[in-house]
Order: sequence, then C-alpha cells, then structure tokens
Amino acid sequence: MIGYIKGTVEALEQDYILLENNGIGYQIFTSAMVLNQIANLHQTVQIFTYLHVREEGIALFGFLTKRELDTFKLLLTVSGVGPKAALAILSVLSVNDLAVAIMAGDTKAITKANGVGAKGANRIIMELKDKLSLDDMFDQDVVPAHQTSEMINSNTVQDTILALVSLGYSETEAFRAVKQIAGAEEMNPEDLLKQALKKMF
Repeated sequence: MIGYIKGTVEALEQDYILLENNGIGYQIFTSAMVLNQIANLHQTVQIFTYLHVREEGIALFGFLTKRELDTFKLLLTVSGVGPKAALAILSVLSVNDLAVAIMAGDTKAITKANGVGAKGANRIIMELKDKLSLDDMFDQDVVPAHQTSEMINSNTVQDTILALVSLGYSETEAFRAVKQIAGAEEMNPEDLLKQALKKMF
C-alpha cells in the first residue's frame, strides 16, 4: 500500500494531477479543492494516497492532508458511494463543512456535489452520523468535541436551528453558528437565537 507520494507536479488536469517521483509519473485523482490549492506546476507536494482496486482496473486517489484522505475513505464505506461521488462531495465541502452538514442533517449542502441526489445525501447522513470522530472533525477552538453531542440532543439547540432555517439559513449555517456559542444547550431559546444571529453577520 502506498501511504503517500512526495514529488513534483508535472500536470494539473480537471480531476487529477500528474506527480513525478524518481522518474515515474503518478496519475492521482483528487478533488477540485486540492487542485485549487496546487496553483503552480513544478512545485513539490506530498500527497496522501488511496489505491482503489476494481475489475476495470486500479486508480490512485490522493489529498494534501490525511484528514481529507480519511474522510474520503469514510465516504466510501457508505453504500452506493464510490470514489467519483466522494471526490465530488469533497470538491464542494471541506472536511469540517461536511462534518457539520452530516451532524446537522443538511442534505441540501451535500447535494451540491455533482451526481449526489437527496437519497444519496440522506444515506450518507444516516450511515456516517455515528461514525464521525468529533475529536478529529471539528475545530477544537470553537467547541470541545465532548460538548457537541450534548448540543445536538438539546431541545433548545434544535428549536434554534429550526428557527434559523425558517429565516432562510441552511441547516449547516445554523448548526455552525450555534456551535460557536459556549453553553448553548443551557440558554433559553430567545437568547440563543439572538446570539446565533450575531454569528451570522
């Protein structure tokens, strides 16, 4: 198994990079976000890789961080989600944004990915909600991971998220705003809504 490849970027195509290492050019499929981060040819980068084997052949997928790679592999555990769909999702959502969308049950955010419909998004949410490692997926400087599950189960938080959604915000935006408020699950709904609205601006 190839853990990572460090080499020189020789080509940037629509859905892959060509990475040269010791005279060998590796075709590594990746997300649009990664391609946007690799702005220049001939720069040296380290790509964390995943070798996907199927009957039609083998393909190499890669990302700039291990967190992205781990999230990609986690998406592949969902029934009906293949490498193409996983790449599409990680092309429109960062690792943190995807985690928030899943925890918030925000199918709209996930269906922004090309080729991912409402059923597929619901399946991703259902199958990954309990598999997410909050310690790794969420920003620790916002809310400690152990508090996130308490927050999700709070009626006050759920009511506030619904109120924000009724005002036109997405579930992901609402969840992210509430997540930034310390002690949100202990606040009354009116105060929490006011504080959350401040985070929106």
